[in-house]
Amino acid sequence: MTQQTFSIIKPDAVERNLVGKIIGRFEEEGLNVVALEMRHLARHEAEGFYAEHKARPFFGELCDFMTRSPVCLMALEGPDAVAKNRKIMGATNPANADAGTIRKLFAKSVGENSVHGSDSPEAAAREISYFFRGISVYPKKK
Repeated sequence: MTQQTFSIIKPDAVERNLVGKIIGRFEEEGLNVVALEMRHLARHEAEGFYAEHKARPFFGELCDFMTRSPVCLMALEGPDAVAKNRKIMGATNPANADAGTIRKLFAKSVGENSVHGSDSPEAAAREISYFFRGISVYPKKK
């Protein structure tokens, strides 16, 4: 089933000029970029996006990290896009990620793990609309 998911190339990867390599991995695995924007997140955007983690001790540090330099926001589309994206990214902790995954290849640490990906179709819809509200998303023509 074709579906959409959301991904962020995080500041640590953008700072190291890995955007093209990461997008290439998604495309090689059959995911199509249907919306893309480079943006330096404002504090309120990061806090709103990660609001579910507000009570956790890492919330402030996470928001500091996500606002320190630009990120690359993407909507991706393809068969079982949510699960495929998560497989391509690898485990949150790069030490536990499978060989060849984005996090195994590029993450610096658990905190600076290079990419974010939606964990469910519902989260994907919410996250896409959070950043691409009123902006066109261009599904690939069949």
